[in-house]
Amino acid sequence: MNSEQLRQALRLYLVMGSSNCAGADPYAVLEAAIEGGITMFQFREKGAGALQGQARLELGARLRRLCAQRGVPFIVNDDERLALELEADGIHIGQEDAPAAAMRRRLPGMIVGVSAHDLLEAESALAAGADYLGVGPQYATRTKLDAREVQGPAVIARMRAGGIRLPLVGIGGIDAANAPAVIRAGADGVAVVSAISQARSPKQAAAELLNTIKSIGRNS
Repeated sequence: MNSEQLRQALRLYLVMGSSNCAGADPYAVLEAAIEGGITMFQFREKGAGALQGQARLELGARLRRLCAQRGVPFIVNDDERLALELEADGIHIGQEDAPAAAMRRRLPGMIVGVSAHDLLEAESALAAGADYLGVGPQYATRTKLDAREVQGPAVIARMRAGGIRLPLVGIGGIDAANAPAVIRAGADGVAVVSAISQARSPKQAAAELLNTIKSIGRNS
């Protein structure tokens, strides 16, 4: 996947595990979200009530097959072994995880995404070989209890002004109302959790978000 293809794949990026689905079947939620137009999916099975061991692997395999069938890139959050077992398209790592350079060596051919919170972290990720950046939290979020201080879209603008040209997605508290500000700041797309996974209709929520992003004009 080249840089432009990756920018397109990042337009609407769903990040989700079973604990994010408000009791609904994660497979059904993902299927509906794909029908609504999500362009990338990250399996993030973490937090209170998250599946462990074989149950986690089996859910990941089901979701991976669904993404493969529908042509949606499948990313694993911060688990090199799971990414290999599921034959994922890529892995996403945080600042406290193994460095991007190590992931690049050990997972050749996979997309490597890195969380970044400021220009210095973005520059370090770029130098280490990251394919894209996840920048946030853009807004207040209850999904990630250890989230850092809210950055707002201005941090994306600072990264772009500082010369960061990598594909970049905003994450954290994003919904259809505030997504336009994130795109206008310079993001190629938005990553969301509860805005889709806990919506009454994940399909409708995804479609609304995608239409909102397209209306800004950066990725239409």
